[in-house]
Amino acid sequence: MRNRLVLTALFTAAVGALAACDPATGGSAAKTPSAAPASSTAPSAPATPTASASPDGKVAADVRATVPDFAGMGLQAAQDKAQDIGFYGLTSHDSLGRDRLQAFDRNWKVCGQSVKAGTSASTGTTLDFGSVKLDETCPDKEQAAPTAAGGTMPDFRGRSVKAARAALDSGTSITVNDASAEDRWVLMESNWKVCAQNPAAGTALKGQPVTFTAVKFGENCT
Repeated sequence: MRNRLVLTALFTAAVGALAACDPATGGSAAKTPSAAPASSTAPSAPATPTASASPDGKVAADVRATVPDFAGMGLQAAQDKAQDIGFYGLTSHDSLGRDRLQAFDRNWKVCGQSVKAGTSASTGTTLDFGSVKLDETCPDKEQAAPTAAGGTMPDFRGRSVKAARAALDSGTSITVNDASAEDRWVLMESNWKVCAQNPAAGTALKGQPVTFTAVKFGENCT
């Protein structure tokens, strides 16, 4: 009987010791504190203000600036100045109507501009610069690119072969021959001018082939 009481006492003591070590029983063992939940009433960081935009994505605010006189400036310098003021919609074209690309802006100078100098304009306005190469003279009047208006053959004489090609339907078969006796290949068509054409100016265009004879600019048609 006494041995049974002793065993019962030892068993009870062992169970009590285990309970003291088990956190789940609410014993005195240290618990790792969990992070306190963020308060739902804590103030949030202020939102960064943004400009309101119109449905087409453009900023609604109308920022305006005075357009300078760019005439005589190098094309690259003119573009840099326009951007410094806030104009980023910039384009350029050949003032001589030869349809040349301004691949290296530093080799071109400004003859005219699409927005008159001194005008107050929105900085979203596109500025178009008419230009020629540095060693060329600006024309008294810009030469507009030819067009095949009314479906008739324009008079392309004196115009660049490239501009003539651009004026015709893209499906037109075009042959270009050197007007000189050298039989040169016409590679860069913006450097060649039309001396003669077939069909003649005023002929109705019905998809017929077109032939040009041409020489380089600076040469005389023979």
